[in-house]
Amino acid sequence: MTLVRATGLAIPGRLQPTDLRLAAGELVAVVGRNGAGKTSLLHALAGIGGARGMTEVAGERLDRAGPARRPYLLGFLPASRELAWPLRVADLVALGLSPAGAGGQVAGVLARFDLDSLARRRADRLSTGERARALLARAFAPAPPLLLLDEPMANLDPDWRLRLGELLQDEAARGAALVITLHDLETAERLADRLLVVADGRVVADGAPGEVLARVEVQAGFGLRRTAAGWVRA
Repeated sequence: MTLVRATGLAIPGRLQPTDLRLAAGELVAVVGRNGAGKTSLLHALAGIGGARGMTEVAGERLDRAGPARRPYLLGFLPASRELAWPLRVADLVALGLSPAGAGGQVAGVLARFDLDSLARRRADRLSTGERARALLARAFAPAPPLLLLDEPMANLDPDWRLRLGELLQDEAARGAALVITLHDLETAERLADRLLVVADGRVVADGAPGEVLARVEVQAGFGLRRTAAGWVRA
């Protein structure tokens, strides 16, 4: 079932016009070289950063959703893990939630991300990895149907990278559509149902991860070659 319909997505100078359909329960990884347009694609889907086009989530247009409704349609993790406000972790996670039932939602997501003991600490005083988990918890808290996560594995230790992979798959299992940017091709192939390769501001390949990464032209685009022992420079 199509959950997300995006039409005419574009950001002048960064992303060429793109149409995209996402199914409920689909975990999509976006890969590409630095500067290829991965983050721009996420920004366009979210309708930020000077984006053009339209994204519809579960029949609702994001550009027509008010600030109280938007977190319940879209969870967004930015590439930057910096915070502008000295909020406690629990208050950061609660941003955008409806007051009714927010306490239970916050407690539940803090537990999922092992942040219970940090709930009263200022988020801007956390380590980079802890802050990354707090921002992920904020995106997950409203259980939105669409999650857009820019480099969600960045700054996490090896254990938490594996745990986050399980949490992403849990979100897909509940019916959410997820789009995540990654630099690690092996992680993308392991986690994703679908792989988008972006180059020069456009999607140049779209399909099952194993099939996409087996293409010689895709490997050449990364300057890599796949061997029985793994990825090597071409």
